[in-house]
Amino acid sequence: MSQLEKAKDRIRACPKDYTYDEARALLTRLGFRESNKGKTSGSRVCFFRASDNRVIMLHKPHPQSTMQAYAVRELKSILESAGDLS
Repeated sequence: MSQLEKAKDRIRACPKDYTYDEARALLTRLGFRESNKGKTSGSRVCFFRASDNRVIMLHKPHPQSTMQAYAVRELKSILESAGDLS
């Protein structure tokens, strides 16, 4: 099983300890590029994939790196609707 498949399986399970670093690694493997929304973006992070012009906005958690449960569910839903978790 590849790292990409393991990462997909992990988000499909919606774990309570899913970290921002895991989300960033998964999105990068799926072809997304991370960019902050300027100097004043704070913890808002944009992931963009040029092949289909898809944009995903995430909140980078702080001070801990664990994402909120709703954010993990939302990310899973977005990726499923795009066919990225199949």
